[in-house]
Amino acid sequence: MAHSSSVLTTVDKADIERHSKLSDWWSKKGSLRGLHTFNDLRIPYIVNNVVLTDEKRNSSKPLENKKILDVGCGGGIVSEALAKLGAQVTGVDASSTLIEMAKKHSASNADLQYNQPTYQCTSIEEHAQTFVNYYDAVVASEIVDHVANVDLFLDSCVQTLKPGGKIFITTPNKTQLSRFFGIFVAENILKLIPKGLHKYEKFKSPKEVTEILHKYNCEVNEVYGLLFNPITENWWWSYFQFLWYALVATKLST
Repeated sequence: MAHSSSVLTTVDKADIERHSKLSDWWSKKGSLRGLHTFNDLRIPYIVNNVVLTDEKRNSSKPLENKKILDVGCGGGIVSEALAKLGAQVTGVDASSTLIEMAKKHSASNADLQYNQPTYQCTSIEEHAQTFVNYYDAVVASEIVDHVANVDLFLDSCVQTLKPGGKIFITTPNKTQLSRFFGIFVAENILKLIPKGLHKYEKFKSPKEVTEILHKYNCEVNEVYGLLFNPITENWWWSYFQFLWYALVATKLST
């Protein structure tokens, strides 16, 4: 398959190093605290799109028997939340430091005693070679703007999905407002995220992501805007997509 960029890896080494230095993934008052409150929105959203019956959705383990891949899993904030709901979770990340942190934290979590996520230090393109048409869902939350080659990244994610499987993406939009609020204000004034974590030139618009997914046989089902309240530190859905957005797409049968 031809790729639009000459970089045939998704791994951005500088980005991996920046993330690997963040030791407070599991501190709800730390520099990544916004990712914890984000689970209040993104986890139910994943459940509602993956689980088809209300009866199952309302059960204590709605994701039982669902195989889910968490790409760019970091310290495991999404992986653990999905595993608690019964999913068979695989978390992949190119940072060995973060994979070790995720393994350690999951092992010490009593709620996951009988259903640990599996963590692998690898790139998505390497993982996709072994796990073709394997997962019911792929979650790529807050990772699209951290990879070296978005085309290859999304292609690889889709390869791992079963036909009919869903891919979930949350990422900053590429707008001047996201540049100002998502980077300048968030990093320098509100100190909500560590400095230098986001690079505006790597942001992608919903249109760009949709076009790539269409190319790889996915139909985008919906795109929602996301907003973050820096005072309450909660997220909410919004009609406006100019800062952050969530996108869900289905892999079509070939």
